[in-house]
Amino acid sequence: MAEILVLGGAHIDRRGRISGATAVGASNPGAWHQEAGGGGFNAARSLARLGHTVTLISPRGGDADGEAVSQAARAAGVIDRPFTFLDRQTPSYTAILEQDGNLVIALADMELYKLFSARRLSVRAVRDSIEATDFLLTDANLPAETLAELGRMARQFGKPLAGIGISPAKVIRYVSELSNFDMIFMNEAEARALTGRETPNYREWPSIMRQAGLKGGAITRGREEVIAWNATESAALLPPQLSAIGDVTGAGDGFAAGFLHATLEGKSLPAALSVGVASARLALASEMATAENLTQALLADTLALVPEAEIVL
Repeated sequence: MAEILVLGGAHIDRRGRISGATAVGASNPGAWHQEAGGGGFNAARSLARLGHTVTLISPRGGDADGEAVSQAARAAGVIDRPFTFLDRQTPSYTAILEQDGNLVIALADMELYKLFSARRLSVRAVRDSIEATDFLLTDANLPAETLAELGRMARQFGKPLAGIGISPAKVIRYVSELSNFDMIFMNEAEARALTGRETPNYREWPSIMRQAGLKGGAITRGREEVIAWNATESAALLPPQLSAIGDVTGAGDGFAAGFLHATLEGKSLPAALSVGVASARLALASEMATAENLTQALLADTLALVPEAEIVL
């Protein structure tokens, strides 16, 4: 198993789920659920549950929410190394979900992430952690200049680096140093934002991304075919449908964790894509942002339900 350093979002997720048909512009009956979340944090928990040694570095407020995130990290086996700002609030993500688990609207209060400046990467403890790790994972919650510097440090130390897109508004923070990323995980809306391109044929995305300087990654498309690529080949897979969705919030993060897990085990691109889809399936079936019962054995059982990915041109 690998040592993985995650530098990215770790905050509080608040999700309200409507219990009936959605009535826009009106009061809707439902229930609230709160847990620790964030793109990097969700992937970190899943990777730790799969047996990797995972260290998390993220900014945190000096409040009860910050302590809740730290407790959730420890419970999942993640080594938590936060930058704590005692006079600030921990970031939060508040979402309203329809009865079937799909997102209606969300509000992200992420101002604290601006304080994770590029200079913090030069702190001795952070720099030593980057130099010592096997693999780096980040997300687009961090400022663009921080992501750019992390890309340069990854190249300097010869460390593979992956990113999670988070949202169309944030994924563009990767643009300046795309060539230093080995892969970025995103959905199709984020792919359009990152490249400024549209394509009627989604299988053109690998070529478009390579032209933009990104050598590898994956693009999810909800219930539609997922496509992944590296420097030399591309693969596609149609995810099997779930009869019921628990929560869509962490599905992309679950996909990234599964894909990375398979990649770190030396599996081929098509095999990694299949494992990513299996991991996302487990996240989607859970009412939590991650599958809390995730194990290598459960992932292997779920993988048996996923068709093999095919190499595409």
